[in-house]
Amino acid sequence: MADRTALLLQAAERFGTPAYVYDVEAIAARARTLTAAFGDRLALSYAVKANPNAGLLARMLAHVATLDVSSYGEVWRALAIGCPPGRLTFSGPAKRPAEVRGAVADGVGELVLESWTEAETADRAAAEAGRKQPVLVRINPAARPKKFGVSFSGRASQFGFDEEVVDEVVRRLAALRNLELAGFHIFSGTNSLDPAAIAENFGIMARLFERAAETAELSPRKLVFGSGFGVPYTAGEQPLDLEATAAGVIPILDALKAQPRFASTALVLELGRWLVGPAGWLLTSVVAEKHSRGVEFRACDAGFNNHLAACGMMGTVIRRNWRFANLSNPGGEPRAVTLVGPLCTSIDVLASDLELPEARVGDVLAVESSGAYGFTASPTRFISHPEPAEVLIENDALVDVSESSAGPAARG
Repeated sequence: MADRTALLLQAAERFGTPAYVYDVEAIAARARTLTAAFGDRLALSYAVKANPNAGLLARMLAHVATLDVSSYGEVWRALAIGCPPGRLTFSGPAKRPAEVRGAVADGVGELVLESWTEAETADRAAAEAGRKQPVLVRINPAARPKKFGVSFSGRASQFGFDEEVVDEVVRRLAALRNLELAGFHIFSGTNSLDPAAIAENFGIMARLFERAAETAELSPRKLVFGSGFGVPYTAGEQPLDLEATAAGVIPILDALKAQPRFASTALVLELGRWLVGPAGWLLTSVVAEKHSRGVEFRACDAGFNNHLAACGMMGTVIRRNWRFANLSNPGGEPRAVTLVGPLCTSIDVLASDLELPEARVGDVLAVESSGAYGFTASPTRFISHPEPAEVLIENDALVDVSESSAGPAARG
């Protein structure tokens, strides 16, 4: 953070606040570190939903093998920045027929099938397009790994086919002549900081892939492992130990690849948060200060309309303060403050009783680890405040990649 403070303050001055800033070099370094940790055993797939900014996406292409898209809007974004359609996997539990037809017509690399209705729709679309569409079958495991922020497995789910019915699904797929079963996909948990839990989850995924491939009598072209790699958001959390994670996962991957059926299979690691989360910040300015019944308030120009996750409204059971920095006054006397946003609702709270170097009116604060699920997961039109600018740090320069208008009231 220290070496980026000056650039972040420059971004706030040039583009106003609120503003999101993403560090391109930091993202590239994380991708290289991840690939090296696993000894090139895993190709990387970036989950576009984590941060779909077009300027960022264009730069991601050099660091990942594929983009995972979850709507036709994300397909369009990927194609618009020059991504070859064959480098896309299209997941999501409710693909509209028009989306499926469009993806087939555009030559999307693989459709990730999540229901039988979707499989039949894809088969018809491929027949209409006169082509054979590669598909991945998403599996919903019965086992539920522990120590994940959110777990999709071990319960009823809208995602994928339950493990109990995968054998039947694979057999039925053989009758859909316009689909090519290219492999399988599992994403069963997110945001884990525990290497042992992640390794356990990889073991679950590998066993399911083995069983499904055997049932299909298939040597899969591709297997997609949902990483679940987590990011530390609060002061008490530590970054994921990548070395320990790799040590637990590599033997599982090597055992899988040692089987003749998987010798030529591409193993893919799908992730978004881990790549871009720590390389982004939301900048917000202190607009007002007040004391009310023993509580020091600082009112900021960003709230849950700009960062729903930091305000604890994105699946968090117990709300905890994210990491904040006072960029303008880092050496100030620490004080406990409650940071609130600009919205006319009492639930617009960024942080409660947060120890922060004294925050004064005009100071610029940074919400750390905001590169993923920040702007993209927030209700920016609620109460119609100006939407944040989006800025890249690239070669120690600032590049405006904003996709929204400041509207009638300027930022900053």
